[in-house]
Amino acid sequence: MRRTSRTIRIRRSPDTPLTTPRSRGAVRAAAALAAGVLAVSLTACGGDDDGGDDDKGGGTGGDTGTTVTLPKLDGETLEVAAVWTGTEQKNFKKVLAEFEKRTGAEVTFVPAQDPIINFLGSKIAGGAPPDVALLPQPGAIKQAVEKGWAKPLGAEASKELAENYTRGWQDIGKVDGKQYGVYYKAANKSLIWYNAQVFENAGAAEPQTWEELLTTAQTVYDSGVTPFSVGGADGWTLTDWFENVYLSQAGPEKYDQLARHEIKWTDPSVKEALTTLAGIWGKQDYVAGGASGALQTEFPASVTQTFTGGDQPTAGMVYEGDFVQVNIGETEAEVGTDAKVFPFPAVGDDPPVVSGGDAAVILKDSEAAQALATFLASPDAASVQAKLGGYLSPNKNVPNSAYPNEVQRKMAKALLDAGDDFRFDMSDQAPQAFGGTPGKGEWKALQDFLKNPEDVAGTQAKLEADAAAAYGN
Repeated sequence: MRRTSRTIRIRRSPDTPLTTPRSRGAVRAAAALAAGVLAVSLTACGGDDDGGDDDKGGGTGGDTGTTVTLPKLDGETLEVAAVWTGTEQKNFKKVLAEFEKRTGAEVTFVPAQDPIINFLGSKIAGGAPPDVALLPQPGAIKQAVEKGWAKPLGAEASKELAENYTRGWQDIGKVDGKQYGVYYKAANKSLIWYNAQVFENAGAAEPQTWEELLTTAQTVYDSGVTPFSVGGADGWTLTDWFENVYLSQAGPEKYDQLARHEIKWTDPSVKEALTTLAGIWGKQDYVAGGASGALQTEFPASVTQTFTGGDQPTAGMVYEGDFVQVNIGETEAEVGTDAKVFPFPAVGDDPPVVSGGDAAVILKDSEAAQALATFLASPDAASVQAKLGGYLSPNKNVPNSAYPNEVQRKMAKALLDAGDDFRFDMSDQAPQAFGGTPGKGEWKALQDFLKNPEDVAGTQAKLEADAAAAYGN
């Protein structure tokens, strides 16, 4: 499960990448919105809540209504590849089942591995590419186009996308002005989830700044519980930690420059961010299992071990995006009561807000593949998965009432309220060789840094060497 973020909001034109600076005041407004949304959301329980908020996320369509016309595809078969596993995969298969029901096509889900571009390359070399792939990085979409694998969206899919998505979410699925991607899934990666019983027993408070986070961590530690669970076996979780610290501390302009490799990873701003991270990663007994334990802990386990074990779990807090709820759902903890969440604290002047997502891209052009892309661009598909929890859609016409509880509804509303003012996950913007490959590039360098947080200079040098090779500059 490789995923995504909340965002610092930046206004941009259709021809500008997601890197345009915005005013400090706008950043504060975005942070205030995010904090307010979460403050309200945490008063709600996490169980099913079918009543209440009838807000439409901006448009048409009911929770299970039909807003898009699909062709009859009896006898057609499709393969859809994604890196999703566990509950996330199971929930997406229900979306595919709805497509089958409406069209008569038969759809097979193909589990992929990170990096998905390498996985797809082997499939294509073997003459058996999937019809559609869900790509978790804009850089991966660009690579698929450059390699001649990706096919442009047809008129129906493009029309559905234009009706249901803001210009910004359409544009990040474009390469050289052509639409290739449908951003089916979005994520908010600027959240820290915590075990409410642990906080209550320790007398710990939700922090708003990095210094307060360190104080909260010490309070939890003093109560006899390790403060943080870190899924270090999955290097992408570590890049997300870094991005939140860097965005808040260095600011959006530097963030954009580093994302494009216009400044080097040996820049003093990177040193400052790594040094800040070392304040947690390098603190004795602050990370469950120590560095070696964290490096053997995959993301799903980092979540479940935080919300099992009664009032003595493995750790009191776990950092990651809104999709953490899927893994909390595998425990007995209830989101909003047993499992609560606060925005990633401000390291600099403002809290970070980072975003990401997964885009459906057609690899084998056909009426059936285009129909599936059209369906995934519709409110109908997103509404199926929204009601299952652990999912956010950037589709503005998904009814807010489709989400199963108040926590999800508030997060979805905040995402849509952002409009086109958002920052995308930095590692997802990078060439996949640097920002999206297990055991290489940024993932590996930060895993090594987790193991040895004192080696800031060495980590910077390794990051810069790998980035220069991947970007070619």
